[in-house]
Amino acid sequence: MAEEPVITPETLQTFENSTDLVKSSKGNPTSRVFKDILAGTSGGIAQVLVGQPFDTTKVRLQTSSANTSLLDVIRSLLRNEGPLAFYKGTLTPLVGVGLCVSVQFGVNEAMKRFFRNRNRGQPISLPQYYICGMTGGLVNSFLSSPIEHVRIRLQTQKSSGINREFQGPLDCIRKLVKQRSLMRGLPVMFLRAGHGLGCYFLVYEALICNEVKHGVARCDIPAWKLCSYGAVAGTTLWMSIYPLDVIKSVIQTDRLRNPVYKNSMVHVAKQLYARGGLAAFFKGFVPTLLRASPANAATFVTFEFAMRLMG
Repeated sequence: MAEEPVITPETLQTFENSTDLVKSSKGNPTSRVFKDILAGTSGGIAQVLVGQPFDTTKVRLQTSSANTSLLDVIRSLLRNEGPLAFYKGTLTPLVGVGLCVSVQFGVNEAMKRFFRNRNRGQPISLPQYYICGMTGGLVNSFLSSPIEHVRIRLQTQKSSGINREFQGPLDCIRKLVKQRSLMRGLPVMFLRAGHGLGCYFLVYEALICNEVKHGVARCDIPAWKLCSYGAVAGTTLWMSIYPLDVIKSVIQTDRLRNPVYKNSMVHVAKQLYARGGLAAFFKGFVPTLLRASPANAATFVTFEFAMRLMG
């Protein structure tokens, strides 16, 4: 049985460099930020293309007032709206999630550089990785909250043609702005994204660091491992924040005029519990977990390979 490598003080800097996709000496800081954002955008687009059908199913389950199941929602979508209904509202997240993920990864990478400089040669600690991800989530909330609001409004409307309340993303944005509701759900998004992305990047980076400790440079980790680590990180993310996501979905599908819940997390939580107990906070949990693995596997492997290509 091979002896486990030991990280000594003399190899701390080598270890820290090996966890990077690029060495800090490559390119100027502006170029580095641009590459972080571009790689993050690529990962976000991959995430949407893989995950949108799962997400549409999840939202329909979360916001249904009737007692329905995963199979019921799928059958209803196929029977009444056709297979393309699984990609309703895709344009908004395709643009928006690409932007959001680029911010998440860009801020996370910037925070990692901040802690490397602050630590003066010591490796980034696990709590610091959590802070990196959490900061990315908090900053990103200002983008993701309105983008998800628009997407959810489009995903949940069942009428078609001229009878639709929203004729598309721009029409939806215009009407939400008119009702001063575009940023509805921002407080719960701060909690969801901050804690969720803290866990997300913490788990992923911890798995990457474990590879490095065993002698594998980050740029040499194979694609299948990157996919599996992304899948684990994505699953951890949703397991840590799912009830908050249900509350957010309910708030963002509330009536535009005279809303029932008035953007109150507490009000929504009380109503959900009164209607369905603890189970009400996990409606749509199965399709979310089914989506988490492939969508986040695609996100991380695309991000990592984009960073490798750009150098």
